[in-house]
Amino acid sequence: MRPGAGRRSVTGRATAAGVIVSALLILAIVFGSRLLENFDSALLPYAVATVFLAFGVAYRYTVWVSAPGARRLFKQGWRSFFSVANFRKAPTALPRMIATYLAFQKFLGARSHARWAAHQLIFWGCILAALITFPLTWGWFTFTSNSGSGPGYEMRIWGFKIIGFDSLDFLGRLMFHGLDIAAVLVIPGASYFLWRRMKDRGAITGQRFAYDLVPLIALVVISVTGLLLTFSSIFLHGGGYEFLAVLHMVSVVFTLIYIPFGKFFHIVQRPAAVGMQLFKYTARQDQEVLGCRRCEEPIDTGPYVENLRSTMRDLGLDFDEWAEYCPRCKRVLRGSAYLSQVKRGFK
Repeated sequence: MRPGAGRRSVTGRATAAGVIVSALLILAIVFGSRLLENFDSALLPYAVATVFLAFGVAYRYTVWVSAPGARRLFKQGWRSFFSVANFRKAPTALPRMIATYLAFQKFLGARSHARWAAHQLIFWGCILAALITFPLTWGWFTFTSNSGSGPGYEMRIWGFKIIGFDSLDFLGRLMFHGLDIAAVLVIPGASYFLWRRMKDRGAITGQRFAYDLVPLIALVVISVTGLLLTFSSIFLHGGGYEFLAVLHMVSVVFTLIYIPFGKFFHIVQRPAAVGMQLFKYTARQDQEVLGCRRCEEPIDTGPYVENLRSTMRDLGLDFDEWAEYCPRCKRVLRGSAYLSQVKRGFK
């Protein structure tokens, strides 16, 4: 197959996946809101943005898993995920990895405790905001009041009553200010990373404005404008509310559309990595650790190294045997080759 034909094939599959996922989301919005009975037309721009988000995520994800390396790791991850043998060997491995690798990202703590804390603030703030915003935008999640203005409210999901509460008590305030809590979590986390990208030489050297700084700025703008909406309604009697609402809406819509094509896409990629971590963990349980061909220091699990070699062969790389050397020995061999081959050519 010609390279151009292969790219067109991947693009076609990705487009089809995006259209299907978007259509399914539209149907879910229609039926989940009881044929739009519970859909708030004021939130239409947000709902449209989520449809574009669904298309972009499905498109980008399909393109991503179409690459030889990602496809192989993706298959191995799902195979490990559904493996009965793996479950018997390590029944608690998957829940622990979801908690440590996906939820609390302990691997970040090994790099820097401050970066880990900031990442956790952003992560849990965004999770809380998504759990509130998406169902509310789609009309799945509504607050209703018999009096029309409270203080007694009912929280309904898909039209079914879940809980009744008073908006003036502690639970009610938490319910109505969940997005404010999310904003308070996100602002210090995003601000830390902005500060770091302005001060840290390592971060400054490789950063790109659109890829590294725009996502953080967008998070801060969304959070600050959201808090200002609450401030306006409580302390300013609605002064400037319309302008802030439009600014907040524009920033949210831009960010949702940006997610699949920028740095935020790793949010979608990260869950897929849990399966790969499970694949490596279960292989270690069988003590299938491969040693370096030169120094015999352990590299990684045998199945993982073979998986890497197979991927390199798929990509047409003729040095797949280098996967069986540790990083130190690779550097030594490269240096020896330079002295014995390259430098000799200059004599």
